[in-house]
Amino acid sequence: MNEQFMKERPILPLLTSMALPMVVSMLVNSLYNIVDSFFVARISEDAMTALSLVYPIQNFVNAAAIGFGVGMNALIAFHLGAGEKDRASTAATHGLTLSAVHGLVLMVGCIAVLPAFLGLFTRDPAVLDLGVRYGTIVFLFSVVIMLGLAFEKIFQAVGRMKVTMAALISGCLTNILLDPVMIFGLGPVPAMGIAGAALATGIGQVVSLAVYLVVYAVAPPPVRLGRAWLRPDLRLDARLYAIGVPAILNLALPSLLVSVLNSLLAAFSQSYVVILGIYYKLQTFLYLPASGIVQGMRPIIGYNYGAREYGRVRKIFSTTLVMCAAIMLLGTLLCLAGAEPLIALFTDNPETVALGGQALRILCAGFLVSTVSVAASGALEGLGKGAQSLIISLMRYVAVMIPAAFLLCRLMGPTGVWHAFWVTEAVTALAAGWVYRQTMRRSG
Repeated sequence: MNEQFMKERPILPLLTSMALPMVVSMLVNSLYNIVDSFFVARISEDAMTALSLVYPIQNFVNAAAIGFGVGMNALIAFHLGAGEKDRASTAATHGLTLSAVHGLVLMVGCIAVLPAFLGLFTRDPAVLDLGVRYGTIVFLFSVVIMLGLAFEKIFQAVGRMKVTMAALISGCLTNILLDPVMIFGLGPVPAMGIAGAALATGIGQVVSLAVYLVVYAVAPPPVRLGRAWLRPDLRLDARLYAIGVPAILNLALPSLLVSVLNSLLAAFSQSYVVILGIYYKLQTFLYLPASGIVQGMRPIIGYNYGAREYGRVRKIFSTTLVMCAAIMLLGTLLCLAGAEPLIALFTDNPETVALGGQALRILCAGFLVSTVSVAASGALEGLGKGAQSLIISLMRYVAVMIPAAFLLCRLMGPTGVWHAFWVTEAVTALAAGWVYRQTMRRSG
């Protein structure tokens, strides 16, 4: 396969061809998240609350897998752009091996801390029991998650987006089909409730990994995996972590934020915790497709950066910005027009629906402006500038958001938490634009 197409094809068609499979994948994944929550909500509102409380740890596991994969992706694409295929294979092999180790550590750690973590936010024994049952099963698949996402980043780095699309869609569809069967029971399969939802998720992840393994065996990518590239290379490992750790933190910071916001909102009513959980399910329907565009952009921008095509790097970023903005605008209009029906997909409680509709109309005010920070952070990761990307995320999830939520919550009650989102996005967009411009100016 000739990777030269990443610096030869016109940018818009190239970015579209790379991003479209990922956008389709992310939309299917968004559908899975919504369908999964829909079925869990049919169990009880307690089950939906448990799902919301487990989400921060679950998100951290995914963040560790995806974030470290971003480091793999950036190094593989950079070395391919520089014409160093052997170094690209070394990066892929070391990354996959380290991902497996990360999965084992997280599996043990997450299961161990789960009961105490849930106890920080609720004393309801029913919610605690549901959360522990769901989380324990989900975290048993941590190694599978890590390996699957490592393979995803390897195939993305060489431009084979259709493979990652096939793997992700296969896993999501498996999950969607198994959810009602395993939650409510069908034929010989007993009704397992929330444990069935967790098991369906795990089986879907196994299917995704199986697709990658089959494709690698039948039609291997340009970078190879094997003992020949597993020789100790501390410098390369350090670069993987130098890019991957900030990316992990970028993705894990929402877990910290959700935990803080849950503690603020729980002081008013458990309904607000449910609303926040529903919002994060709904917003994935926007941010995951935008992430699909960013994932399509990363290998292209990294390859061209390695090839020193700096003018082309700038054009790739601006095109990505416009494409992400179009998605966010559509999402804003949908939320303004149908806030209550969207919330009602996840709860039958009229009070929660009414309060959730009001919250969603406020929250969507920040969608469009968030395009700048989403695109800039993703571009910086693709360029291997993990520290600069982390600065943007720290502002978005900690330095601005948490103080704003505390302050506005004291002034306006729970509604202040919703207003803190758009205030934070506006401030962070200004900072993200400045950080990206300064980084590119120093690069030439």
